Amino acid sequence: MATTRNITLALPADLIRRAKVYAAAHDTSISALVADVLANRVELEDDYDEAWAREFELIRGGMYRIADVTWTRDELHERV
Repeated sequence: MATTRNITLALPADLIRRAKVYAAAHDTSISALVADVLANRVELEDDYDEAWAREFELIRGGMYRIADVTWTRDELHERV
């Protein structure tokens, strides 16, 4: 199990009340809800960063991709 640490959050009282009701209805805790939301946000950003890095490598490698169409820079700039 991962090591956990406590933090202090300042949230609107109404949000805390609604979160407690939601957490109880879903048999969880506010801490678990907050951890889940934060983990999802971080994972989305990590996924975006990884996808961008893959695309950047394609560009650096001389391959440009639009959907399933690929071509090289030389093919695009072929002189007749």
